[in-house]
Amino acid sequence: MDETPLPVIDWNEVATGLDREGYALLPDLLDAARARALANAIASGATTHPAAQPDGVGRGQLCNLPDPLPEPLASWCRDFHAQLAPVANRWSKLLGWGRRFPGQSPGYRALASRLGEGDYLPLHHGAAADAFPLQLVLLLSEPGTDFTGGEFVMTEQRPRMQSRPMVLPLRRGDGAFITAAHRPAKGSKGHYQVTLKHAISRVRSGERIGIELSFTDPQG
Repeated sequence: MDETPLPVIDWNEVATGLDREGYALLPDLLDAARARALANAIASGATTHPAAQPDGVGRGQLCNLPDPLPEPLASWCRDFHAQLAPVANRWSKLLGWGRRFPGQSPGYRALASRLGEGDYLPLHHGAAADAFPLQLVLLLSEPGTDFTGGEFVMTEQRPRMQSRPMVLPLRRGDGAFITAAHRPAKGSKGHYQVTLKHAISRVRSGERIGIELSFTDPQG
């Protein structure tokens, strides 16, 4: 079993970032050697099988990762889910979703993306509206060395306002917790729901490999 300790994460800062921006960066979640090894395994196809494209046009190869996930991700994600559940439950209460997310026994749906020159993923939600509202994304290739382009992009749509674009500055081994579909925002009359989507911009050269991991639970 992998004995890699859980990365040091300031969970108060994570919660603040999710509340304020809809995402929280996790620099150096995986070291370069682990990120490269996982990218190589995905590229070889030994641990993956084809997956459906998100709705929309898009180009590139998508693969499902096995269950259980490769270590140390499987162990870490159990802890991540437990730490994120209070945020999910607070959002559910603020927006009247009528759902409580347990902090234990999570499941996962992990999607790997291999994007070559000209490939991209369109804007899409990471989960259904009634699913766990947070997910993990992880970049396994090095921008500027392994590929160019391929930025991770998010958009946030608030009622009666133009969409707000955001670009996450991910390097190899970096992760981020992101809003899967909806989150609360505070207005003058209380909290209201905003909608977020994410995408990967067109890869200009090389190959970009990353992971998008959705959390599930016993009710999901």
